[in-house]
Amino acid sequence: MISKDQILTWLTAYINIVTVNADELNRLDSALGDGDFGASMLRGVQAITNKMQGIADKDIGVIFKTIGMALVSAMGGTSGPLLGTMFIQMGGKTAGKQSLSLTEWTDALQAGIDGIMARGKAQVGDKTMLDALVPALDALNAADGTDLIAALRQSAEAAKQGRDDTANIIAKKGRASYVGERGLGNIDPGAANIYLFLNALAETAAMTAMD
Repeated sequence: MISKDQILTWLTAYINIVTVNADELNRLDSALGDGDFGASMLRGVQAITNKMQGIADKDIGVIFKTIGMALVSAMGGTSGPLLGTMFIQMGGKTAGKQSLSLTEWTDALQAGIDGIMARGKAQVGDKTMLDALVPALDALNAADGTDLIAALRQSAEAAKQGRDDTANIIAKKGRASYVGERGLGNIDPGAANIYLFLNALAETAAMTAMD
């Protein structure tokens, strides 16, 4: 099971890893967009930081929904509303829960992805965060009966591969679509962020299981 305390530890780890990688996210975005994705993510994780104390005693659903609303409010462009929608939809799926089984986490991530697709009108192959998210979800679905930590690591590795594969895709959505073929060879920063997000979960689960 993924406990509420592990969720909070994971979010703190994610805040830290985004902060460390903000310049790299800006660099990736400079080849495809405005070059400010890292700066936008910094605003997002600062908004999460500001909410952490107030959500520490809440259930997982409230934690996710609160973070989602904070991201929508704090981040500009399309990434904030899409990431926020993911968290809000995950919150709806985990309402009242103090821990999540592998199946419950998989269902929550599915709800988050469905929300992104509905709001952003994007699909896999459009060179967006979905190109990391959907392979990660597929890995979770394929891990039925697998050890939780192993499943989370497999999911993170699938997200990493999906991230890397975006370098071979011509963008069809967002500002990156204006670049066209000139964007080939460049990783989508949104997909890069999803890998950071899911890898932080896998690492947190592994570390806290050893405590």
